[in-house]
Amino acid sequence: MHFVVCLKQVPDTSEVRIDPVTNTLMREGVPSIINPYDAHGLEEAIRLKEKVGGKVTIVSMGPPQAKEALKKAMSFGADRAILLSDRAFGGSDSLATAYILSSALLKIHETEPIDLVFTGKEAIDGDTAQTGPGIAQRLGFPQLTYAIRVKELTDTTVTVERKTESGRQVVQSQLPALLTVEKELNDLRYATLPNMMKAAAYEPEMWDAKTLPFDATQMGLKGSPTSVSRIFAPPSRTGGEIMDGMKDPAGTAASVVQKIFQQNIIMVNPLAKGGKH
Repeated sequence: MHFVVCLKQVPDTSEVRIDPVTNTLMREGVPSIINPYDAHGLEEAIRLKEKVGGKVTIVSMGPPQAKEALKKAMSFGADRAILLSDRAFGGSDSLATAYILSSALLKIHETEPIDLVFTGKEAIDGDTAQTGPGIAQRLGFPQLTYAIRVKELTDTTVTVERKTESGRQVVQSQLPALLTVEKELNDLRYATLPNMMKAAAYEPEMWDAKTLPFDATQMGLKGSPTSVSRIFAPPSRTGGEIMDGMKDPAGTAASVVQKIFQQNIIMVNPLAKGGKH
């Protein structure tokens, strides 16, 4: 079977800078990791390969520095890694990103038919949860979202348990299909020394805008209908007022009540008897 994992490199910490002109993340020089949700998708793909046989291909879109995330992913047991990198891709929102990734997957599918695609539920630097479903829509694959367990995989179907707002749901789909996964899906493994050595020497394939017949109007800032008018870090919270109720309990209580009403935390109902309730 052929498993494909869509993987994203994301900022590791809060050391994120914002481009004041484009309102997009400036990733150069920022420590990065594999998106945690994608890591669990990769883990599941490798587990299924070990169970039923096959191949795991990783596809990522990002700047050249994202090669390091792909090399790390290879150290866990993947077989092939492809990085889609071109300045023309810069500034792509979830819709444009889904277009670029799905175009690459279609090219792969032509020569090595894909059975199952894994994506994380969302990326921690965007939290839109739209890219995975967008890829499935463009590929024409059924999508099984918020997967927390792969219950069964056959030559023609996949059965998963998925998280819902009201509980759990078991669903089955024909292959090929796309899964977006939660962290509960599995526990991540440690890379083995042989795989680490192999990954250190591995060079991911680099695909740019000339590799495929991309439509320039559907990628980058031009192909992104989402417009960010402003992006900023929330102001830091100041410490609250601390009142000592030990010395004057009654006075402190009266002061607290006064502040509550002054800030309209509790409103006085003028229609209530006495106007004090």
